[in-house]
Amino acid sequence: MMLDVQAQPGRSLPTPVRFTIPNVSLIAHKFLDHLRHYEKLLRRFYTGGVLNVSSGDGRKEPTIGAFKFRGACNAISSLEEHQAAKGVVTHSSGNHAAAVSLAAKLRGIPAYIVIPNNAPNCKVENVKRYGGQVIWSEATIQSRESVAAKVLEETGAVLIHPFNDGRIISGQGTIALELLEQVPQLDTIIVPISGGGLISGVALAAKSINPAIQVLAAEPKGANDAAQSKAAGRIVKLSETNTVADGLRAFLGDLTWPIVRDLVDDVIIVEDKEIIEAMRLCYEILKVVVEPSGAIGLAAVLSEGFRDNPTWKDCKDIGIVLSGGNVDLNVLWESFTK
Repeated sequence: MMLDVQAQPGRSLPTPVRFTIPNVSLIAHKFLDHLRHYEKLLRRFYTGGVLNVSSGDGRKEPTIGAFKFRGACNAISSLEEHQAAKGVVTHSSGNHAAAVSLAAKLRGIPAYIVIPNNAPNCKVENVKRYGGQVIWSEATIQSRESVAAKVLEETGAVLIHPFNDGRIISGQGTIALELLEQVPQLDTIIVPISGGGLISGVALAAKSINPAIQVLAAEPKGANDAAQSKAAGRIVKLSETNTVADGLRAFLGDLTWPIVRDLVDDVIIVEDKEIIEAMRLCYEILKVVVEPSGAIGLAAVLSEGFRDNPTWKDCKDIGIVLSGGNVDLNVLWESFTK
């Protein structure tokens, strides 16, 4: 089965996007085998619970505690030797930065990581732990991209974009492949949205397997550019963002936008207080460590906007992607006591 994403009339799709289920499956099994191998190796080098290793719940990724290693591993392992020789560059607020650092370390190449100066300390420490060379930028997307472009020019390395990259999208899409293999009766999947790499991969894979499945995005009110983009029919970029979900402050790219526009069924807007309450439930009831950006899917399902919307009254079997568990504990305690 193949899903071919075409632009709507009057709109262009910059890069043809074509995914086939055999290809997605091949990618999944190829690098999931790598993940299991790496997990065994890393256990030998790190002790004392330093790493978030796979818990068997289909959420945590070996070592970095977030889904981002899927895309980073796929992208970096696909580089030709001459491409990889000078290393890789990325810009990220944390989880993708750590994922690229680790994937580069495992391949034996340098990783130059541009990080905004408001990134959580725990995520910065992950980058350093995995050998990434930290280069600071201002908190804006424009600053991140400008600094990354300068590093690219100086080093000759290869850019591994956090979301606007087909290899990243393919890697993240294996989440849907695994989820639907384990729970094939799902009628809805709810996914956090920021730059759109995760939800693009999930939507492409899930709708290739089951075209009737609903894919819903969960987005914080203080960074609701995806919802505004869907409403406007074009990419909307905000002048500023304000949300506790630090991993959901990016904007859609020209590759992820057409997929989100055409394949994501709706966007559920969530207040920060709802995200924090969802985190509390994860900690107190599920006993799962999850960061604000990762908890937003659960917050969306529990929100009045979802429960009271007649459009979604038939959503019975819902899969929620809890996308990461890297938490700055000082910020966490403060959020719980507000």
